[in-house]
Amino acid sequence: MQEKYNPQEIELKWQKYWAERKLHKTEADNSKEKFYCLEMFPYPSGKIHMGHVRNYAIGDVIARYKKMRGFNVLHPMGWDAFGLPAENAAIKHDTHPAKWTYENIEHMKIQLDRMGLSYDWEREVTTCSPEYYKWNQWFFLKLFEKGLAYKKSSFVNWCPSCATVLANEQVIEGACWRCDSTVIQKELEQWFFKITAYAEELLQGCDELKGWPERVVAMQKNWIGKSEGVEVDFPIEGSSEKFKIYTTRPDTIFGVTYMCIAPAHPLAERLVQDMAGLDAIKAQYGKEEIKEGLFTGHYAINPLTDEKIPVYVANFVLMEYGTGAIMSVPAHDQRDFEFAQKYNLPVKVVIIPERNTDCGIGSAELKEAYEEEGVLINSDRFSGLKSGDAKKDIARFISDKGLGKITVNYKLRDWGISRQRYWGTPIPVIYCEKCGIVPVPEKDLPVILPEDVKLSGEGGSPLLESEKFLKVKCPKCNADARRETDTMDTFVDSSWYFIAYCMKTEQQSSRAAEQQEEEKNKPFDFNSSLITHHSSLNYWMPVDQYIGGIEHAVLHLLYSRFFTKALRDLGVLSSREPFQNLLTQGMVCKETWKCPEHGWLFPEEVKNGKCILCANEVEKGRVEKMSKSKKNVIDPDALINKYGADTIRLFSLFAAPPERDLEWSDKGVEGAYRFLNRVWGIVYKHKAEEQKSRRAEVTSALPSFRTNALLKKTHQTIKKVTSDIEKEYHFNTAIAALMELTNEISDNAPGKETDFAIKSLLLMLAPFAPHISEELWEITGEAMGEKRSIFEHSWPLWDEDMAKEEEIELVVQINGKLRAKITAPAGMSDDEAKQRALQEQKVKETLDGKEIKKVIVVQGKLVNIVAG
Repeated sequence: MQEKYNPQEIELKWQKYWAERKLHKTEADNSKEKFYCLEMFPYPSGKIHMGHVRNYAIGDVIARYKKMRGFNVLHPMGWDAFGLPAENAAIKHDTHPAKWTYENIEHMKIQLDRMGLSYDWEREVTTCSPEYYKWNQWFFLKLFEKGLAYKKSSFVNWCPSCATVLANEQVIEGACWRCDSTVIQKELEQWFFKITAYAEELLQGCDELKGWPERVVAMQKNWIGKSEGVEVDFPIEGSSEKFKIYTTRPDTIFGVTYMCIAPAHPLAERLVQDMAGLDAIKAQYGKEEIKEGLFTGHYAINPLTDEKIPVYVANFVLMEYGTGAIMSVPAHDQRDFEFAQKYNLPVKVVIIPERNTDCGIGSAELKEAYEEEGVLINSDRFSGLKSGDAKKDIARFISDKGLGKITVNYKLRDWGISRQRYWGTPIPVIYCEKCGIVPVPEKDLPVILPEDVKLSGEGGSPLLESEKFLKVKCPKCNADARRETDTMDTFVDSSWYFIAYCMKTEQQSSRAAEQQEEEKNKPFDFNSSLITHHSSLNYWMPVDQYIGGIEHAVLHLLYSRFFTKALRDLGVLSSREPFQNLLTQGMVCKETWKCPEHGWLFPEEVKNGKCILCANEVEKGRVEKMSKSKKNVIDPDALINKYGADTIRLFSLFAAPPERDLEWSDKGVEGAYRFLNRVWGIVYKHKAEEQKSRRAEVTSALPSFRTNALLKKTHQTIKKVTSDIEKEYHFNTAIAALMELTNEISDNAPGKETDFAIKSLLLMLAPFAPHISEELWEITGEAMGEKRSIFEHSWPLWDEDMAKEEEIELVVQINGKLRAKITAPAGMSDDEAKQRALQEQKVKETLDGKEIKKVIVVQGKLVNIVAG
């Protein structure tokens, strides 16, 4: 055994060992209880960052721990490989997105392996491979058959200069990120998934997500946005046409002074004569901060008052929510109030505060809308009712009179999946002049992305340039037809990838690339494949522990839940939810540095408070999320090369609980490195002091000796570390307990107790720092009779009697008089003794109303409370 700890040498050794032994390979086994641990897969940008390190270290500890507890653990990894960044990078570097993506994957895979992560790489998935996206296309066809995939007109961000659709992220302050042209809203035909068909089930299912953070569940519920209200028909004056509106505030219906409809409303073009004005409203569609309107020249009739009210087209009214038309009550809705002020429309107060029913407030006195509930006025027979009662009574009146109906609505909108981009899954649809929309037959899947495409970032979908791709025969009538040139939103890829891992087998993943190429164009039997994988899918699903950032709290998680339910209804799955438990890890944060001449600086560009580029004093900014733009980043590769992967893993797990933000600390990294060196040194010393004499084999049974202090500390540590991992993954306190045990071991001479303590320490340290644990396990193995990998051993057990804290009887006095006696752990701190005494019921009763002036603690004997 070397005297000094050399992480670079031992880590590569054990990574090679794990790979050659296929130690992380997993197959379904009904005789074992399964545990599916999954971190959100990355976009292959080419380099991992510290956020990745933290996320994957958390998952790896859980996976390794569960395996040592006897679970059959599935811990896979893959690549969210389609998307706009790859397309942009290909344009910038004049290469193909596939080449750029696969090169990045290879590099990142090396980085992940260098971290010592226990992934079953035989289950690896890459979403840009035809083997993967053929299933995207199959799912689309099945949803299309069920009426859950459909096409309709929708507004998109459009750059007139580039003649292309832009993602929301590409619109910077209303302008195109590429050319700075003003972005407008343009109406295009788009494909949608009907997620609203599952709105109620998605909402009800939120109550089953017991293992999810309450914050995330609340965000899901709010996004779905169920509301109860009424639909009311407003006739158009002099016409048989009418508007249907939806409102949750029928108590304000007597205060309607104008109507607004969406620019895409079916009646908009029929009512508006100023088409240029309508186009201008369309260009601002959906921008809540901009309130633009156009008077149609028509009026509607309020069915409850018979009043004539003007009808406007407004940019903020959405076709995707409600009916595309709204009643506007400026006295009781701030947006309506601001619109009324801008266009000089009347304001009518119909609700006043309950305690000010005689205040005589008028619309002229309003400086802003009164949006709270209160008492109705100017509301015919309903005046004098409280808002809550009036809502029910007016809704019932509308329903009884046939003016509308009581109904339920959701904020959730159908999922638009069309993207006018190249690097994505082709939508498997063919357009025939005779047959219309024709789905691609299953036997012809996958529809492969063509390679003869020149990417420029301009002019709409690049697939329009590929004649080979575009032109096709109609599957129904064999006439000339054309393919759909939109590709799927990349959220489709990530909405079921966790299922794809369960479908991978060793036989599939080990096929040679040329075999895959040969089979790519052969008909694929989807039903047969699903039958083959059905038992495996239902063995592994749902994911037991899912780990990822809070930024995915709504869309990705909601789409995954939708996909799981839809696939259940297709008979593919039996699970109702995809993820049993969810951990949203905090961000990795660091202070920023800014030079007046060179702007943001990397940490290594600052020395003694000065910029190394120009020697100017630099400004130290606040601690915030690590980001490339502000350069407050740390290169994981550089850290691993200096300290080793185990140190970086340990620091990221010890510095903060997983769900909280982690503030970067160079001293913290050094501290983690010193601890591992200390563990190494203790084993080295123990080995030397044994004088190479073989000791008796240590069996898996608990030792019979029960009096040694080290033995007691070991059992207490096993209990605490196990509890901390099991209870909300408190890795930081678990590691702290291992540090305490290490200190205790260092004070003990060789012996059975020390052997047991070291063995237990290494077993518990293994999930956190796997490489050093394996190496030290091998070194001590000859003496302890252990020859297998440490991860082929069971997690240590504790003896409850041995783990018990020694207890003492603590006397509690108030002003010198005995008031209580409490049992407490020996060695308890003065603060803990004080708190225990103050929480005692008899003490509370005696102190009721008295001021505590002083608390005197006599260590291990008494607590005297001075009160008056």
